[in-house]
Amino acid sequence: MREVYQEQLGELAEELASMSTKVGTAMELATKALLEADLELAEQVIEEDAQIDEARARAEEHAFGLLALQAPVAGDLRTVISTIHTAEDLERMGDLALHVAKTARRRHPNAVLPADVQPYFAEMGRVAVKLAGRAGSVIQSQDVEAARGLEEDDDEMDDLHRHLFTVMMSPDWSHGVAAAVDVTLLGRFYERFADHAVSVARRVVFIVTGKMPNN
Repeated sequence: MREVYQEQLGELAEELASMSTKVGTAMELATKALLEADLELAEQVIEEDAQIDEARARAEEHAFGLLALQAPVAGDLRTVISTIHTAEDLERMGDLALHVAKTARRRHPNAVLPADVQPYFAEMGRVAVKLAGRAGSVIQSQDVEAARGLEEDDDEMDDLHRHLFTVMMSPDWSHGVAAAVDVTLLGRFYERFADHAVSVARRVVFIVTGKMPNN
């Protein structure tokens, strides 16, 4: 009976890792749509967001089923409860990629980003995809040190986000208020994506150690 239960927990981790892959791919495509004003890619991200929502629903159903049927305690209970919160974080990451894609669609056929901030968003997209991949890896490996290492990538995202404001506040900014609003909102989407990936990693630390790491 115990072996079956551990297999079910393993399947739950696989579901979450698969979600992490999906949200990473969504942000990768959304970033490409944003940078290249690619309507087809933006539409793809928007349409496929439903798959991420469905994956969250399956993971939560699986987790609640384990709570009801297995009545887990201690470490296993931490795992199941954390799974529910992790699925929520991952779905939110998918929603943030969706917001990026919708922005690209809304401005099409025009480019959303002025040329001087495009390199920042290309790099933010790269960091976001890396964070999603690393989050998926630590979900599977339960590697506490690797989970804590996501904080460094989040710092990289925060630095890029701060640089965006430096560019927009410069006297050389000549793109107007509308462009500044788009850049501000988009920067926030990427920053929050990274924050949710770190939240996933912190939940892995909690599962393994029983303690949530300090912010």
